[in-house]
Amino acid sequence: MSLFEKLYTFIILLAVIIGLSIGQIEVIRSNAESFIIPLLVAMLYITFIQIPMEEIKKAFKNIKFTYTSVTINFVWTPLLAWLLAIVFLVDTPALYIGFIMLMVTPCTDWYLIFTGIAKGNVALSTAILPLNLILQVILLPIYLLVFGGTTGVIELSFLVESILIVLFIPLVLALLTKVFLRSRQQLKENLISNLSVMPIIFLSLAIVAMFASQGQLLLDNLDLMWQITIPILLYFIVNFFVGQKIGQLMKFPNSDRTSLSLTTLARNSPIALAIAMTAFPDQPLIALTLVIGPLLELPILAIITQLLLFISKNKST
Repeated sequence: MSLFEKLYTFIILLAVIIGLSIGQIEVIRSNAESFIIPLLVAMLYITFIQIPMEEIKKAFKNIKFTYTSVTINFVWTPLLAWLLAIVFLVDTPALYIGFIMLMVTPCTDWYLIFTGIAKGNVALSTAILPLNLILQVILLPIYLLVFGGTTGVIELSFLVESILIVLFIPLVLALLTKVFLRSRQQLKENLISNLSVMPIIFLSLAIVAMFASQGQLLLDNLDLMWQITIPILLYFIVNFFVGQKIGQLMKFPNSDRTSLSLTTLARNSPIALAIAMTAFPDQPLIALTLVIGPLLELPILAIITQLLLFISKNKST
């Protein structure tokens, strides 16, 4: 784990603080928003380059794990997110949509770090990663229309446009880059290695720009931000027990059960954030919700990682 990855939560928090601070300067506040989308697109392009698409075939070699993970991530989790949103956030449509977006997008990068720390099956988690990416790109607009269509916030044309701009363009460019580098293995490895920290940097800069332009909105709505805390905590608690119980019922070994827990807990806030910034330009609270989410998520995942290690140790003794 690199120093940047270890300090991920601190870096995001620092980006928020810097953004709020420099946003007090009028010329920065009025121009910061124009940098957000380019930074997020650059972040996603580099992230997609690092995703091992060639591993997707391996996911189907372990069909039992794959269909279990996909069912939890793309059937059970959206339903759980919707139920929690209905109970806790129905009166605040922006938080409702932001919460749904955060919870229906499984993580496609750094959850492998937690899997490794928790002694999970990293190879298996890596194999499921590109499938998670493809499914969430396809299903995210469907989830938003099904679960959020009655909020009056979602406009289909903006949603389709945002997905084309911030997901398909960087995804296609990343795939073309991979094709170009296919016969240049050493160059490919060097490129991926040298770019490994760039997504965190681009994401942090995008968050700085976002809070520079919209920070006052957050300060004026701190009470709303607290509302998101309870459903996020409940999501992790419920899905942790669901993942563990289903892993036991499926008779997965400890390492596979750990991988199942983390791939169904970790969320992909950068992708959801990129969509929110373009699909809902007049609803900045949605995007702010998707920044607050990781500030809670990462410490929770660190605690869960230690809990999984404790469970695994007890099982082996």
